[in-house]
Amino acid sequence: MAQTTIEIRTNGQGLYELTDRAESFVRDAGADTGLLTVFVRHTSCSLLIQENADPDVRRDLEAFMRRLVPPADDPAMSYLTHRLEGPDDMPAHIKAALTLVSLSIPVTGGRLALGTWQGIYLFEHRTAPHRRQVVLHLGP
Repeated sequence: MAQTTIEIRTNGQGLYELTDRAESFVRDAGADTGLLTVFVRHTSCSLLIQENADPDVRRDLEAFMRRLVPPADDPAMSYLTHRLEGPDDMPAHIKAALTLVSLSIPVTGGRLALGTWQGIYLFEHRTAPHRRQVVLHLGP
């Protein structure tokens, strides 16, 4: 078993790949098989496994989430009451609730069992830069 916490610095909304850091952690742990749990310690960002080959996929996902959950100052969001932290905060919580804050990835042959085009991403839902903590836990 091994565990570490990594920091992801974001520059606003978007997808930030952390696959290399997760692979490095698994390699350094020396485990042949196991299960990697990836957990983000925040309520206004999330995690996902998504294509890492074509950047258009990431752009389209970001655009879709903006359309699905616009900022709180958009007339469509007038029902929101939590507005103390700006027009991006409550929408960020909604986006995080619709996605995942934890992922489980099998480890096989000392490597993450990701598909050819899959990458691990932190999905930042806030517009301001943040320092996000992601816990990597490798278990049997």
